[in-house]
Amino acid sequence: MPSPRSHAPLAERIEELLAPGGPLPIVAAGDPVLRAGTERYDGQLGPALLARFVEALRVTMHAAPGVGLAAPQVGVGLRIAVIEDPAPVPEEVRVARGRVPQPFRVLVNPSYRPVGDARAAFFEGCLSVPGWQAVVARHAEVRLTGEDERGHPLDEVFTGWPARIVQHETDHLDGVLYLDRAEPRSLSANATVLERWAQPTPEEAARALGFELP
Repeated sequence: MPSPRSHAPLAERIEELLAPGGPLPIVAAGDPVLRAGTERYDGQLGPALLARFVEALRVTMHAAPGVGLAAPQVGVGLRIAVIEDPAPVPEEVRVARGRVPQPFRVLVNPSYRPVGDARAAFFEGCLSVPGWQAVVARHAEVRLTGEDERGHPLDEVFTGWPARIVQHETDHLDGVLYLDRAEPRSLSANATVLERWAQPTPEEAARALGFELP
């Protein structure tokens, strides 16, 4: 993906990134920006530019579509991510996965830690790894701390699918892709997941593909 000049000041590079308008190009796996980690946000963009950047992340996430997007996925090494999940899923999926609607949220300088020892494993995908999904065992409940886009403190416990989303997006800010945590034998094309493994849980996939669930 052609990117703004890498050695220009950060605010200038983001102005260039936003200039065309509309959804931003999403960086694919293999680009070093997804592995480099991120710089803590400390007012580098100023309130107006931050608001424009956050809106661009929102538009890009919706257009993809996805339920979360981290700044490195659009080539920006800042510790900022957005999430939103309308959770339009059948009741059996909602119950099995703990998937409940999440309003649009901005996560600034987030970090998480597990609450308890429980783990949950489900198929997971990523906008930066298009076309594929794999089973990832994640903490079933996490405490997320950080700030919102206005600098207000964030300290909240997430469970179920929302916990998975905030772990996935925060991992991006540490240079971690979901594949780093995935069960390799579960890796499946999107079409195969829809055809074979669309059940609420990955138990059938685990038996057929030969991997263990927590």
